Amino acid sequence: MEKQQVLVLGAGYAGLMAALRLAPHTRVTLVDPSTAFTERIRLHERAAGRPDITHPLDALARRAGIAHVAARATRIDPAARQVTTDDGRQLPYDRLVYALGSRTPDPGERAYTPETAAELHKRLLDGPGELTVVGGGLTGIELAAEIAESQPAWKVRLITGDEVGTGLSAKGRAHVRSTLTGLGVRIEEGRRVACPEDIDTDAVVWATAMTANAALAEAAGITLDPSGGISVDGALRSVSHPEIYAVGDAAAMATPAAGHLRMACATALPAGSHAASSILAETRGRQPEPLRFRFVVQCVSLGRRDGLIQLVRADDSPRERVLRGGLAARAKERVVRSTVSMLRLAARRPGAVPLIPGMS
Repeated sequence: MEKQQVLVLGAGYAGLMAALRLAPHTRVTLVDPSTAFTERIRLHERAAGRPDITHPLDALARRAGIAHVAARATRIDPAARQVTTDDGRQLPYDRLVYALGSRTPDPGERAYTPETAAELHKRLLDGPGELTVVGGGLTGIELAAEIAESQPAWKVRLITGDEVGTGLSAKGRAHVRSTLTGLGVRIEEGRRVACPEDIDTDAVVWATAMTANAALAEAAGITLDPSGGISVDGALRSVSHPEIYAVGDAAAMATPAAGHLRMACATALPAGSHAASSILAETRGRQPEPLRFRFVVQCVSLGRRDGLIQLVRADDSPRERVLRGGLAARAKERVVRSTVSMLRLAARRPGAVPLIPGMS
């Protein structure tokens, strides 16, 4: 029987994992304009001066037999099962995996975002001043700590409309506050900022909540969830177009144990793997199993020498128990390294991935 043609849009954690797992069993085409996989969970390190956080896609994709189209998808035609790219190609598919991730809402020209970490680092090298990070979630916390530690000539301020680290326990928030303060970060809680122009500062980093990159799906008539992500069933199939799978930050994923899955590498990798398992089950005439996932921890780096490991319940609500300091920093680094190791394992032995706890 001829192998199915699977088109994967996006080479982030979820898309690349799905493509690697599918490669031995289907004809996989990976559509992404970049020639490298970016470790998005290291963007705060890149802003602080880490020289590189990318890995050549060829080393992972082509060795696995995946065709990489270095272009941007501009249109999905579900009726024809075809995707058009910005270089004029029309790519057919039997199954489509939509893994275009998320983005920080565009704050305008005056502010940087985590996605423009390299440009932010160049600005930091231009000379000292005051840098303001807007957003008190984990992304904003990591950015403020990393920059304050690596760029001591800069004054760093963190502004948030709520408390810093609202998803953490009282112990976790207390450690974040004390560590940031110890690094010289000035914290302003309960202050809402509408736009970068409202802040008197030399540089602004906009680190507010991310939004799903689902505009391409919406234009194609694919049903979205009220949250803005693609609405999927338990097997991660689009509820309106079951030949299309959506994974990672672009999808509104949920499980019985965890409820709604937040945008994270921790949810993207299992989702990408599970979508591959679902597609393979379908091609073999079986009913796909629903995704099973539960949260265990939240990992936060607070510079290179400190960190926080927050234990959480299955639904991501915080327990009181935390791990702090240098041990937590080393644990976070090990977790970050494991993501690339898992993708490399998927390239070498894709069948071994479902054997890893939390993967399917």
